[in-house]
Amino acid sequence: MTILKDIKILAIESSCDETAAAVVVNGREALSNVISSQIDLHTLYGGVVPEIASRKHIENINYVIEKALRDSKCTLDDIDAIGVTYGPGLVGALLVGVAEAKAIAFAKNIPLVGVHHIEGHICANYVDNKDLKPPFVCLVVSGGHTHLVVVEDYGKYRILGKTRDDAAGEAFDKVARAIGLGYPGGPKIDKVSQNGNPHAYEFPRAKITGSEYDFSFSGLKSAVLNQINLATMKKETINQADIAASFQNSVVDSLVTRAMHALEETGMKKFAIAGGVASNTAVRKAFQEECSKRNIDFYRPSPVLCTDNAVMIGSAAYYEYINGTRHGWDLNAIPNLKLGER
Repeated sequence: MTILKDIKILAIESSCDETAAAVVVNGREALSNVISSQIDLHTLYGGVVPEIASRKHIENINYVIEKALRDSKCTLDDIDAIGVTYGPGLVGALLVGVAEAKAIAFAKNIPLVGVHHIEGHICANYVDNKDLKPPFVCLVVSGGHTHLVVVEDYGKYRILGKTRDDAAGEAFDKVARAIGLGYPGGPKIDKVSQNGNPHAYEFPRAKITGSEYDFSFSGLKSAVLNQINLATMKKETINQADIAASFQNSVVDSLVTRAMHALEETGMKKFAIAGGVASNTAVRKAFQEECSKRNIDFYRPSPVLCTDNAVMIGSAAYYEYINGTRHGWDLNAIPNLKLGER
């Protein structure tokens, strides 16, 4: 498909607890990036409450979209297509964004492009790394997903491995709660770990027999809980920073080991990370060091594009758009949508 003009995508993201909108040009340039976070609200409950998240999306979505248009100095008449996350995620939250996107696309008679949330995370790298082009290997690590993917082309993915149980970000949240840090766990463990000894405890690195690229973090989480319970029974003081640092070290080691093996097996020289856990300082440092040793080009989005945002959805929607993807008014939220499904 030949594109003779700049393509402006109005993108909407509402898969979990951020209501986000952005205007993105040609998949690489963000004219605006508006995120209304619900973290403070859900912190009261120790995690995301789906019904509350859905209601807040309804309250916020029009204001977020209006601000994204104002910040980009665009109107809906300047928009060539609407991109929206339609899965995976919380079904009620997804429905808010999908309904809004369909209404705008119908009213303005412009194309509607549904986007896979994980594909969005991968495409965040295109915005901050203008030179990055497929093929490359990408590790997506977030609160709900841990995927090791070969990006063969724009919109074409081959999954090498994924988590069998807890995602990396989910494990961060559960361990943070167990050691008294609260929600959200990722940023808090990242901060506390900087004052801890990563080798104070040797927590396990799970391996899946017959699936060298798959991940498992539930055993690691259980090992941390067991260590805490053992210390409690012995009336020993728990060093919060040491446990956090040792847990984080185990997660990082598991991620790095599989990713480097994938690069060796595929022979690729480009590697990217994405997702909320990709903003973790220990994760970024470890991958930078390992990629440097192997002369691998290492790509990562800026921290703001690691979390859920609409810029990444706008980037993914652009590449789906130029590949001919169009969705009808029957587009629905699919909470368990698999990467590569349409």
